[in-house]
Amino acid sequence: MLLPFAFSAMTALKTPRQFATTPPLTLPDPVTLENFAVLFTEREFWIPIVVTAQVVVVMVVGQLVSSVLAAYAFATLQFPGRDLLFWVYLSTLMIPAVVTLIPLYVMVTEVGLKNTFWGLVLPLVFGSPYAIFLLRENFRSVPGELLDAARLDGAGTLARLWHVVLPLNTPIIATLTLITVVTHWNNFMWPSIIAPAPEWRVVTVATAALQSQYSGNWTLVMAATTIALTPLVLLFLAFQDQITRSIGVTGVR
Repeated sequence: MLLPFAFSAMTALKTPRQFATTPPLTLPDPVTLENFAVLFTEREFWIPIVVTAQVVVVMVVGQLVSSVLAAYAFATLQFPGRDLLFWVYLSTLMIPAVVTLIPLYVMVTEVGLKNTFWGLVLPLVFGSPYAIFLLRENFRSVPGELLDAARLDGAGTLARLWHVVLPLNTPIIATLTLITVVTHWNNFMWPSIIAPAPEWRVVTVATAALQSQYSGNWTLVMAATTIALTPLVLLFLAFQDQITRSIGVTGVR
């Protein structure tokens, strides 16, 4: 599992000549940072990183807020057609995402959002069936006595969510945060279709374009790949305790 990460980093620290004349798994000798310098000076690779970070932040906030509110409503509130609406919404998980690409593209293009930041985020920012399903099942496990006690103390609907439900479900929320970050940091298909312009390229699209431009310079491509991998590895290390706790409580694999 770790070999691809190590291979990417080792290749990024080699010169093109060294990579071409030595076995792939040979350690870099001498170590060079030239590939990273080229990326940030000549190729302006920092622009896709900034764009991707902005997309991920908006996605995490939008998806978590909307998913938490929807899951809380489906788990605790009583309203006509609640269960039917939930299962109809959940059934959209069976629709392959690629099927919706053309309708989404037509809709976003017609409102003038192609090659814009909002074209990247708006179609995907309002929750997901998987997140709502997972949160709903965890919210339903909160003891009713705690919610009743909070209600007797004068806590309203949102106050019970904030002070009772969310503190008891921080591991699963941390896991969903990580899943959302990884999903949208690595998202390629939608950004490549709706925002191919250089100023709105995300990391994955910029790396793919770099590979097509420099098909023979794999050290440069691997430097971009290493940069793209680093934030995800750091994020996993930061959230690993919460992920382990969520697996122990929910059995999520």
